[in-house]
Amino acid sequence: MDKTTRSSLRQQLRAKRRALSANQQRVAARQALRHVCQSGLFKRHRDIAFYLANDGEIDPSGLLALACQRQRRCYLPVLAPDNSLWFARYRPGDKMKKNRFGILEPTARNQCRKPWSLGLVFLPLVGFDRQGGRLGMGGGFYDRSFKHIKRSPLTSQPELIGLAHQCQQVTSLTQESWDIPLSKIVTDEEVIRVIRDERT
Repeated sequence: MDKTTRSSLRQQLRAKRRALSANQQRVAARQALRHVCQSGLFKRHRDIAFYLANDGEIDPSGLLALACQRQRRCYLPVLAPDNSLWFARYRPGDKMKKNRFGILEPTARNQCRKPWSLGLVFLPLVGFDRQGGRLGMGGGFYDRSFKHIKRSPLTSQPELIGLAHQCQQVTSLTQESWDIPLSKIVTDEEVIRVIRDERT
């Protein structure tokens, strides 16, 4: 899949998720939360990173609130100077400010975690396939942040869980050398346990 094709697909899928009504978004978020709870993911990890939904992304705020209630250490992404991500500790009521994309970030940076040190990371998707292929927004922030996963596959690594609406699924995504593989994908309809193929 060339750059032009990926860009066109990205535009189509972004338009599809933005077309969902507010009620459809709320229902999808509740269903995704239920699937995560039933999967047992919260039981296995204490350091968990989330994101704040933007541009029609499936909203993990319910998951974040639940994790805080269950005394998990929760983190949100913060743009780093090298265009990767830091993950800052978040607690309900913390002060937030908008980054250059208009997305809120924690203002306190004194409890940031390195990406590789997290246990579980929920990340947004523009598109996905059932082999763990992920199409993001095109900025490469998550790819740069978790590039160690491909460089050192035998070391301790966080579980990377993509969150998406089922309508964002595509048949196949050609993965580039820098694309990070997902562990699982949670949608409003199911939990997809990734089956690796020769691309990864």
